[in-house]
This record gives sequence, structure tokens and C-alpha cells, in this order.
Amino acid sequence: MLQAPTPELVLASGSAARRALLEAAGLRVTIHPASVDEGAIKRACQEGGDPPDIAALRLATAKASAVAAAFPAAMVIGADQLLVCDGVWFDKPGSPEALRAQLRRLRGQRHTLVTAVVVWQAGRAVWSHVAAPTLQMRSFSDTFLETYCQMEGDAVLSCVGGYRLEGPGVHLFAQVDGEHSAILGLPLLPLLAFLRETGVLLG
Repeated sequence: MLQAPTPELVLASGSAARRALLEAAGLRVTIHPASVDEGAIKRACQEGGDPPDIAALRLATAKASAVAAAFPAAMVIGADQLLVCDGVWFDKPGSPEALRAQLRRLRGQRHTLVTAVVVWQAGRAVWSHVAAPTLQMRSFSDTFLETYCQMEGDAVLSCVGGYRLEGPGVHLFAQVDGEHSAILGLPLLPLLAFLRETGVLLG
């Protein structure tokens, strides 16, 4: 087996994409979504002048530490992602109207998905990493936009960019630079390297 029997790996996220990435890599992982006030953390970071990478790390750390109390012997993986375009931080659309407005704002623009991952164990963060893939959204037509929004519906309202690159969202883009898994919400290659270094995975 690639993975040692202990410690248990816990993903502090309800993201189907993050779970799929870990399971496709052959990892045994317990899913335990964290309950944190992401909006409050983002606001505090913006008011304090924190750059997006620090904000993403704080969000990922908050999730991992919140879940770790229930899994004291485990390695808890927390992750978060911020979309930044021209210095503006974008939130998950949340509604069909917000989705259309957000995609119009991003249309024809280049944006960054600041993606942080933190591993928490024994009361502290033992490892962290931030990736910053960039994506160039093409200048699609209003007809395409409406068709896309009808096709994806509620499935993308909880996605920070309003798209799933692993699905129809790939049609929104002209160019993508960065690790695919980081775009999906979890920088997998650096995380696997850390788990190998610590003996959790076979080296």
C-alpha cells in the first residue's frame, strides 16, 4: 500500500473536487467539513491589509484547526481558494444573478486562483503551501454565457469562480497556467511530496 496505517488523514472540506483528487491518488481520507465564518475571516484580512496569499492561508488554517479538535491524532488537511482579478477579491456567486454578473466581470480578463493548503497535527500547523495558477477567460458571447449558466445551474454557485474546470467551465477559457489540481482547489503534488517526506506515503 502507498499509505501508512497511521496517522489518519482528514480533509476539513466538503469539496467534492478536493475529495476526488485525494481518492484518485489512492489516499484513504476521512471527510469532515469545517464550520468557520469564512466571510468574517476575509473581511478581517482585507481590513488589515493582508495580501491574498496570507488570507488564503488563514482561511485554510482556520478550517484545519477547527476540525483537528475532533481528530487529535490525525493529520488534518485544510484548504481554501481566493479568486483575484485586478486586485478585487471575488466570492462564491451564491445566486444565478450573481453568477452572471461575476462571469461578465471576468470575461476577457486574466485572474489568479490563490490556493492554500495547510496540514495541522498535534495542535499546530506542520506544513503549508500556496499556489497561484492564472487563467485567461476568453471573450465569450452573451448567448454562450446564458447557455452556460443554464447548463451548469446551481452546481457552480458554490464555486469561487463560478465554474468547474473539470466540467463545462473549461469552455470559458483561452489559456490556463498552473497545476490542474491547484485550480480545482488543492495543490496535490506539493501535498503528496510532504506526505512522502513525513513517511505517511511510500517514498
